[in-house]
Amino acid sequence: MTARAPVVFLVDVDNTLLDNDYLQEDLKAYIEREFGAECRDRYWTIVVDLFTELGYRDYIGALQRLRVETPLHMGLLSISSFLLDYPFPDRLYPGALEALKRLRRWGPTVILTDGDIVFQPRKVERSGIFGVVEGQVLIYIHKEEALDDVERRYPADHYVLVDDKPRILAAVKAAWGERVTTVLPRQGQFALDQKVLAGLPPPDIAIDHIGDLLRYELSGLLPDATAFTSRSEAAR
Repeated sequence: MTARAPVVFLVDVDNTLLDNDYLQEDLKAYIEREFGAECRDRYWTIVVDLFTELGYRDYIGALQRLRVETPLHMGLLSISSFLLDYPFPDRLYPGALEALKRLRRWGPTVILTDGDIVFQPRKVERSGIFGVVEGQVLIYIHKEEALDDVERRYPADHYVLVDDKPRILAAVKAAWGERVTTVLPRQGQFALDQKVLAGLPPPDIAIDHIGDLLRYELSGLLPDATAFTSRSEAAR
């Protein structure tokens, strides 16, 4: 059991620290270039179907399903290499790693993300995110349904959740209430979907870019920074 911290920072990956929309477009362009538009469209249909089924993008699982449909298409094997060898550091948003380092000055900083068991860990490690947070990474199937496990692993008086998905922010806020500060970086398809935003309560804080966190002091991320300072000093 980890000692209880005054504050723990929980940070998402896709479209929060790393431009996953850009990655998707790269992947589509590669498949079209190598195998044609029909193959690209069929693969992406499977990706979308799996997203509906699983709640996260399972690129490797979709590739396996495509292979089952076309078992003699040996060229598809190269897509797995494209995914696993992708230049993830090139897709980090400006200031992403620096923002993580700043948060770590104030408390344990944990990657909290959804994803599959192969590609998502690879992305976190190869992008450099894993090293910055010293391996403090949680990857769930549905992270909003695993909050009890998050608390067990990283108990805290208060949490700060940084995530591009308004649905996730709203769900965690409903579960933890005033014990969490929700931060929405306005990056990517989910954070910019006005229809989704209109149907959900607003986050506690909205920023345009993850790098904007570099301009924040701790007091701007906590409801009562004075109380936090007292608890932090008492814990030393």
